[in-house]
Amino acid sequence: MARQIRLDQIDDVMKEAVEKLVASTTLQWTTRVKLATPVDTGRLRAAWDFDIKPLEGTITNNVEYAEPVCFGANLPPSWGGVYRTRQKTVSGFPELIGKEIEQYARKEYERIKRGI
Repeated sequence: MARQIRLDQIDDVMKEAVEKLVASTTLQWTTRVKLATPVDTGRLRAAWDFDIKPLEGTITNNVEYAEPVCFGANLPPSWGGVYRTRQKTVSGFPELIGKEIEQYARKEYERIKRGI
């Protein structure tokens, strides 16, 4: 049986659904980017962090070479000039993960919607 929602409750119900979607998508992206991050010492992989606010999820990495490594430019000397991600793309693995997360978010939205 479908949940009964009064008109004056729609705003709160939808806000709650979006907050769940933002949180689950942020956590999923963080998990995927950590797994895709190449490892030499493990510092880059361990430095991924996230912050979830009600309607906003942020994923960051404060390692000074995070962006060059993720996008294949200015690699650290210890890599010997070799771009070592598991997924080789011109734009870098974060963009590839972003495309995967778009599909994940659609499925997660449908799952959350069924629970309303």
